[in-house]
Amino acid sequence: MKLFIGNKTYSSWSLRGWLAAKQSGLPFEEAVVPLYDEEWDRRREGDEFAPSSGKVPILWDDETVVWDSLAIVEYLNEKSGGDKFWPQDSAARAMARSMAAEMHSSFAALRRECGMNIRAIYPPSPKSDAVMADVARIMELWAQARARYGRAGEFLFGEFGAADIMYAPVVTRFVTYSIPVARFAVPYMQAVISHPFMQDWIGSAQAEDWVIEKFELPATA
Repeated sequence: MKLFIGNKTYSSWSLRGWLAAKQSGLPFEEAVVPLYDEEWDRRREGDEFAPSSGKVPILWDDETVVWDSLAIVEYLNEKSGGDKFWPQDSAARAMARSMAAEMHSSFAALRRECGMNIRAIYPPSPKSDAVMADVARIMELWAQARARYGRAGEFLFGEFGAADIMYAPVVTRFVTYSIPVARFAVPYMQAVISHPFMQDWIGSAQAEDWVIEKFELPATA
């Protein structure tokens, strides 16, 4: 398999697809494609990106192609035996899938105003009401998952899985923008950041030399 991803510093959807590939335990090759450089428009018109209209991540498995992070999760779940991504309990699995789908379709204000930037940590600053509403909803979802199904482990449903993969970029945003979270969420966020897959990704992001100015906040004194 070959997974095309964007810059590890900035590409939140790429992080989800890459974490899914790592979680599957299957061998894969990663190809990092710099976003928005002078070759971006030409590169995204290539055959590798045609099925996704130039978007990353996109996974090729011989002639099979899968794009969109949640579709990649489901494809790799099937390919790896169906026991590495979702809780075994049917009620927990239903909640985990609902949470993943809500992450996939919601929280536009948080995405728009607080883009992923793993290399940066900004001082606290006022956020819009829409962003704080997104944060409150995420806290509600995390609290429900942890209280109902997560007590046996550090993650939302106990063991690291698809729900954590979908919310991992949110964890990095909360850190980057110094967004206050509920007390119970702090150890969960620490568990996500400390996960070996995340440490691998963060280390690679720190080593990148690309800077995309539109994803950087102005320096403050």
